[in-house]
Amino acid sequence: MAASDVPGLLRPGMTVFVQGAAAEPLTIAAALAARPEASEGVRYLGILIPGVNRIDYAALAAGSRSTVFFATPENRVSLAAGRAELLPLAYSGVHAYLRDHADIDLALVQVAPPDRDGRCSLGPSVDFVPAALRRAKRVAAEINASLPRPPDAPTVPIERIDYAIEVDRPLIEVPSEHGSAAAADIGRHVAGLVADGDCLQVGIGKMPNAVLSALADKNDLGVHSGMVTDALLDLVDRGVVTGARKSIDRARAVVGVALGSPRLYEAMGDRPAFTFRPVDYTHDVRVTSRIDNLVAVNSVLEIDLAGQVTAESVAGRQVSGTGGLLDFVRGAAMSRGGRSILALAATAAGGTISRIVPTLSPGAAVTLARTEVDCVVTEYGVARLRHLTLADRAAALIDIAAPRFRDWLRDAWREGGGAGGGISRAPS
Repeated sequence: MAASDVPGLLRPGMTVFVQGAAAEPLTIAAALAARPEASEGVRYLGILIPGVNRIDYAALAAGSRSTVFFATPENRVSLAAGRAELLPLAYSGVHAYLRDHADIDLALVQVAPPDRDGRCSLGPSVDFVPAALRRAKRVAAEINASLPRPPDAPTVPIERIDYAIEVDRPLIEVPSEHGSAAAADIGRHVAGLVADGDCLQVGIGKMPNAVLSALADKNDLGVHSGMVTDALLDLVDRGVVTGARKSIDRARAVVGVALGSPRLYEAMGDRPAFTFRPVDYTHDVRVTSRIDNLVAVNSVLEIDLAGQVTAESVAGRQVSGTGGLLDFVRGAAMSRGGRSILALAATAAGGTISRIVPTLSPGAAVTLARTEVDCVVTEYGVARLRHLTLADRAAALIDIAAPRFRDWLRDAWREGGGAGGGISRAPS
């Protein structure tokens, strides 16, 4: 069918899953936007990544609704108005919800053209799609001639697709972001915690790119991660990432999605070293705990002196979601020789706000409890918290805070009776 026919499939009361990441079906999305009345009474469901997937499906019509797993700049108005509802789950929980509980009337996805056996590759964007297809009553798919077909990625039979829309367009491009001098310093500190032969999980953005750039002199690193980016591909091309010492999936880089440039997507079409798997493999602690020396590196937004962390709130306002952070922190903790590294700049707002605080901001989402935290890195150094008492971890965190805030943090700790309470305002 034509993309313009897809809105005719919708009915009030339906739940419609929309694929996210780089393979969001944008041709279908444009057709939905052109006929907003078709979305009246429809609830959309999708794992739409901040900075990548920019459509607010709850705003397609006055009566549209959506269930989301990240707060984004695009859905902020809908969340405030109650048209979008945030379901606070880690990636493993999102996958279980989709696989076992979601009632999906129609799934909107993107696949490669069928091969000679009639199977369509999910390409380099797998994550939650198999779980959604398992629950969907009907499937409308963009059959994209430009979608790369990685040698080792899941496929679906063409018979599973009820409505096919032929397209030929590039995937969503995610430009590489270059960090500040502080990010470069953080990258060097993180590199000091990574040994030859370790297996990496790294996210996307300025901080992860700085970390990956700092690993250029390592050897035989492995990869087991939610995503592959251009910066990670660069390490593969340089021979830094080989997977030669991985305890499972040896010589294979296991990922869920690719997010980056056309060069990255083109490379995924002919790199047998990359294995694409859904979230129930990439993020499952029963898998990651079997990976020796798993080093999980993730960016966070704020940490208090007890070690509580938010990776999704700013000044108590939801700005993101849990994502895969909790899953990989727990997997690294269970890995033999594993380490979890949380990276954050010491300050925000041009140095006027400390990201290390006496207590998390009122209303902040606690992404990680203090019991989950291992290593914390800022541009000022490394704090290894896992086996420290409350007093010792507060001292360690103060040592890596920006110098201008250290006395304030010490005073706040004392005023709080050594429990991290007391004042929560920054000095003027």
